[in-house]
Amino acid sequence: MIAEVMAQTENKMQHGIEATRRDLASIRTGRANPAILDKIQVEAYGSQMPINQLATVAAPEPRLLVISPWDKTVIGAIRNAIAKSDLGLNPQSDGNVLRLPLPSLTEERRRELARVVSKKTEEAKVAIRNVRRDAIEELRRMEKAGDISEDELKRAQDQVQKLTDKYVQEVDRLHDSKVAEITEV
Repeated sequence: MIAEVMAQTENKMQHGIEATRRDLASIRTGRANPAILDKIQVEAYGSQMPINQLATVAAPEPRLLVISPWDKTVIGAIRNAIAKSDLGLNPQSDGNVLRLPLPSLTEERRRELARVVSKKTEEAKVAIRNVRRDAIEELRRMEKAGDISEDELKRAQDQVQKLTDKYVQEVDRLHDSKVAEITEV
């Protein structure tokens, strides 16, 4: 029973880390990264679709993204969706592909993005701590019901804390690497 709680706890924490990775990948840095377009939805074929379901996105140069739609009729919709997004990018079209030059980030924009990264990683830490709290509550319920002993409860709580420390450390590592990537000139 304790093993089940531990497995669920670790699984939830791992999902939190993966969600944080995806969130941080969508934050624009000085380098071209196709993941910055992941959250942009395009009105195509009567519904909202992500760009990666309509086109191939490549980064042939450090400051350029190239979007090659599989169906050339959606190129205008993709261009409009990118222009309306909060990325502040101006796509250029030649009729077949969209070129998305990425301007250098200003120092003020870098600080702002670093604050966004800090906020997202703090939210991830809170989520991990909430998973810890839920696991410990479940273990305490098991102890009250007589399913586990007090000693087993104490050992299990220590294991949950070690898991929490491990994943909080991973979030800190993600934060530090993303901030370094943003502040790199």
